[in-house]
Amino acid sequence: MPFMPPTDSMFLLAESREHPMHVGGLQLFERPEGAGPEFVRELLETFRTSENVNPLFRKRPADPVAAVGSTWWATDDTIDAEYHVRHSALPEPRRVRELLAATSLWHGSLLDRHRPLWECHVVDGLQDGRFAVYTKVHHAMVDGVSAVRLMRRSLSTDPSATDCLPPWLHERRRPSAEGEESGGFAPLRLARSVARTAASTVGDVAGLVPASVRIAAEAIGSNDLTLPRAPKTMLNVPVGGARRFAAQSWEIERIKRVAKSSATTLNDVVLAMVSGALRDYLIENNALPRQSMTAMVPVSLSLRSGSADAGGNQVGAIIVNLATDKDDGSTRLEEIAASARQAKRILGDLSPTQILAFSALQMLPLALSPIPGFVNATHPPFNVIVSNVPGPSEEMYFNGARLDGLYPVSIALDGQAINITLTSRAGYLDFGVIGCRRSVPHLQRILLHLETALAELEQTWG
Repeated sequence: MPFMPPTDSMFLLAESREHPMHVGGLQLFERPEGAGPEFVRELLETFRTSENVNPLFRKRPADPVAAVGSTWWATDDTIDAEYHVRHSALPEPRRVRELLAATSLWHGSLLDRHRPLWECHVVDGLQDGRFAVYTKVHHAMVDGVSAVRLMRRSLSTDPSATDCLPPWLHERRRPSAEGEESGGFAPLRLARSVARTAASTVGDVAGLVPASVRIAAEAIGSNDLTLPRAPKTMLNVPVGGARRFAAQSWEIERIKRVAKSSATTLNDVVLAMVSGALRDYLIENNALPRQSMTAMVPVSLSLRSGSADAGGNQVGAIIVNLATDKDDGSTRLEEIAASARQAKRILGDLSPTQILAFSALQMLPLALSPIPGFVNATHPPFNVIVSNVPGPSEEMYFNGARLDGLYPVSIALDGQAINITLTSRAGYLDFGVIGCRRSVPHLQRILLHLETALAELEQTWG
C-alpha cells in the first residue's frame, strides 16, 4: 500500500458531512449532427469500460477507512463501473435549471470511502437536445485545476475523431512546465510546493523574514495594499453540508473590450463583475458591509517577471480590494486594478518559494476554520475566493459531440460559504458558483448581478 502524503490526507481528515472535500465539473455537449437516440447509450458503454482504468482512479483509502485510511492508499483491482458511472435523467421540463438543481444535490453528497473516490453522472434528454456530464473527484486525489487538465486530455479538436476516452481511462502523464497545475487556487498546491522545495531553498525561506518586514513597512505606508483581514459578512459563516450550484457563460470578447478600453486586464474586469454582483446581492439581503470586501485571487508565478522557468505547480495568491463600498462600477474597476497591481508589485522582489510561503501564511486562517467557534470569533482573511482556471482556447469535441459548457464546481468552506471559479473555453468564460444552501439563499441571483455589473462597465468602457 502506498503511503498517503500529509498534504493529501488532510482533505480526508478535514472532511465531514458539513464539509465535502471533492471538486467537480459540469460539461454540456451538443450531439453530433445526425446522431440518433443511441448516441449517449453508446457513450455510456465506453464510460463503463472497466479495463485499463487509470491507476489514479483505482485509489481508495485503506481499510479501516477511519484510521489507516487517512495514512495509506489501497488500490482496487476491480472497478464497479456501473456504480461509478451513472445514467441520470432530469424531471420535466428538463431545462438547465433542473440540471443545476441535480448538480447541487450530487455535489453535496459525500463520496464512499470504501470505493475509489470518484463518480460520474451522464445526463441525457435535456429539453434543447444537449446532454451533460457531471464528474466529481476527491481533493485528496486531485485538485480542481488538475481535474480540468485531465478532462481536456479526453477531448479532441477534431470533430470527426471517434477515439476519445473519459479521463479515468487515460494513462496519467507527467505535468509539463505549463501544465497540470498552472492556474487556479488550491491551498494544497501551495503547501505541497513549499514542502517539496524547502530543503533546497533554505536561503529563500530565511529571506522571507526580512521580506515580510519590508511588506509590513509598505503596508503601513501605503493605502493600496490589501491585508488579510476583511469585514464580516453573511458569506463568512460556518457552512452546512447541502450545496447550491449556479452556472452561466459570458463571451470573452465583451470582457476583453472593457479591459482594453479601461487599460486594465481581463482578470480585473472579472473581479469588477464579481464585486458588482456581490454588492447587489448583499444589498438585496440588507447585508452589505460599510467596509470594502476583498477576494483571494491566484497568481501564476510563471507569468511573473524573472520566473519564466517556474514549475507548473508554482502558484501564489494575492488579496485584492473589491471596492464594494463604491457605488460606481468604473470606480470599482479602477480601484480593483490598482489593488491588484500593488499586490503583485509587493511580491515582485520575492523568489517563487518566498511567494508560496507568504501566500500560505495569508491562508492560515482557512486551516484554523474547523476549530469550533473560530469563524464566528474572528474576521475572515478575505470574503470570497475567485479563481480563473485556464481552459481550451479551441472548440473541443468528445467523439463528435461539441463541448458547449465547462463549469467548475469547487468547495465551500467554513468562513467561505461561496466560491466562484471560472474556466475559459473557445470564446467564452464559464462561471461556476457554489455555495452553502443554508447560508447563501437564492444564490442563482448572483448570475443576474454578474451580467448587470458587466453591462454597467460596458456603458463606460464597452
